Amino acid sequence: MSTADAPIRPIPIIPGPAPRLLLIQAPYYEAIVSGMRHAAQAMAAETGASLDVVDVAGAFELPAALRMAVQSGRAFDGVLILGCVVQGGTDHYEHICRETFRGVMDISVETGLPIGFGLLTVATIQQAEERSADNHHNKGREAMFALLMQVALRRAWGLA
Repeated sequence: MSTADAPIRPIPIIPGPAPRLLLIQAPYYEAIVSGMRHAAQAMAAETGASLDVVDVAGAFELPAALRMAVQSGRAFDGVLILGCVVQGGTDHYEHICRETFRGVMDISVETGLPIGFGLLTVATIQQAEERSADNHHNKGREAMFALLMQVALRRAWGLA
């Protein structure tokens, strides 16, 4: 789904107590990631969710931080992942994107922990700016929506 044709998502209804969420962000591109974070925080606030925020150095560190969060035993209802990787002139982009996606997916499938995945993988900074702008197509907002839907599903199925 492209940014231009993404549907406008309503605020999900989360049964039970307000969710406790963790945001792991790689703010290498600070302006981009902060735009996504602000949109995600706004949606979380509308549901009454609390949101702890931690930073890592870059996208490659996101899966390891997610694993540490799981191992910590802290009672998070879900985790939001935010970052941005911009394609350069080498194959570094492909390696970082592939391994970050795989690492997060492996932990998601293994643990069943609700995860909202907001890692932008773009060819240009302009594409990243469009996807982190203050509008309803913001990918941070979309990732938070996905996370909250998973939290609601987990609760509906009696897994939380």
